[in-house]
Amino acid sequence: HGKENVDSRHSRGRGGETTRFHTVNMAQPVRFSRKCPTGWHHYEGTASCYRVYLTGENYWDAVQTCQRVNGSLATFTADQELRFILAQEWDLEEKAFVRKDQRRFWVGYQYVITNRNHSLEGHWEVAYKGSSEVFLPPDPIFGTAMSENENVLCAQLQCFHFPTLRHHGLHSWYAENCYEKSSFLCKRSQTCVDIKDNIVDEGYYFTPKGNDPCLSCTCHNGEPEMCVAALCERPQGCQQYRKDPKECCKFTCLDP
Repeated sequence: HGKENVDSRHSRGRGGETTRFHTVNMAQPVRFSRKCPTGWHHYEGTASCYRVYLTGENYWDAVQTCQRVNGSLATFTADQELRFILAQEWDLEEKAFVRKDQRRFWVGYQYVITNRNHSLEGHWEVAYKGSSEVFLPPDPIFGTAMSENENVLCAQLQCFHFPTLRHHGLHSWYAENCYEKSSFLCKRSQTCVDIKDNIVDEGYYFTPKGNDPCLSCTCHNGEPEMCVAALCERPQGCQQYRKDPKECCKFTCLDP
């Protein structure tokens, strides 16, 4: 309940006493601007978050790193999702495992070799059981670090750093020795992120990122739901004040 900008009305209650009602201003709709932790890219089409890790790791270590952040190596459900990935700037300048204008990273597919006669024959598989809608890449380019004893190769998605190439969606698929070190792309479900950039678990109350620190919501499937807003009483004895952008009902008095 708030007393700021209220319309006070009186009504005669039982016993003749005066009852005061406050008509409180309705809270304005809030646009939730963040559904992923810091450093992750959000894609509305799959309600997912994506992040490229620059630490050079082999495929199996990359799998474990993604699992530690409640994700997995990325697989793709539609061409639109892949185009979203290719269009992003992934801040890949720090470490380069291939040419500077090209970037490769592990993704969640494996190439199973079924015939090694004159040419390598095989097929792609999704490395981990997931959605039946996951599409499989086309025939790969075979990497240079292959071993004759390996019957399973791991997928690297190559994208291009130059904006003109990136926005045209140019890319390649490589089948590489799984023990080579490479950057890698993790994917996780979107999550609730509070106003202080903390990740919120399912079912917990939190204040979502936005411009209203007095909003309290429940985290449900990575979205804020059942939100309740509070309006604050203005600080008494202070003519000019500033509201704290991240603390509900906290003010700084600007009077001399």
